[in-house]
Amino acid sequence: MQVLVIPDIHLKPYMFRIAEELLEKGCAGQTVCLMDIPDDWGKEYNIELYAETFDAAITFAKKYPDTLWVYGNHDLSYIWNERESGYSVMAAWTVRKKLLELKRALPEGNEMKYIHIIDNVLFCHGGVMDYFVENIVPPDLYHNAEQAIDFINGLDHDSMWNDMSPVWYRPQYSKRKLYKSDEILQVVGHTPVEHIFRSGNIISCDVFSTYRNGEPIGTQEFLVIDTKTWRFHTYRSKDVSR
Repeated sequence: MQVLVIPDIHLKPYMFRIAEELLEKGCAGQTVCLMDIPDDWGKEYNIELYAETFDAAITFAKKYPDTLWVYGNHDLSYIWNERESGYSVMAAWTVRKKLLELKRALPEGNEMKYIHIIDNVLFCHGGVMDYFVENIVPPDLYHNAEQAIDFINGLDHDSMWNDMSPVWYRPQYSKRKLYKSDEILQVVGHTPVEHIFRSGNIISCDVFSTYRNGEPIGTQEFLVIDTKTWRFHTYRSKDVSR
């Protein structure tokens, strides 16, 4: 299956428009959004932009109801009231309200999760470390990836709000073994990179994040991954303005 990946949003509603353009061109038949919908440098008081971005996500979710949504740390920080870097006290009510609207827009059986898996490709915000799975998943579930992921998706704040969890882990900066690295490819965001690339069994695609001055860090491209062959392509829109 050809899957379009929408990486970390961070208050860029136009990303959903570009994703729609790519889908309408037939670039993919399925979409996964790695979320981190709220928060960006210096935007803490721009409540209208928070609302606009979530409204774009909600509209997209209704038009493409089979889109899979993966919690990011910035989304969960509002659900769990964890005031991390970028958290906007002013926008907190709006974010919680709009996240609930987005959840309600999803069809039954397609809930937001920490991890989604299609074929042997795993989609999550940060990355799934083998050590994390070994230490938190019951031993009898470890070898069955779908069961292990289902267990992780049922975890709460106390298990997930730490640097080793799939929400926060940054495999780009670590040499720790990843879960089932000989069988499963992981597609992740969370860590800004200059271009989409594969290293081992990780594809990093957070290429829309910016520096503090608003300059882009990455190429602002979208990833399309074949979940059967693991071959991937990148697409850049000619119009990436707001």
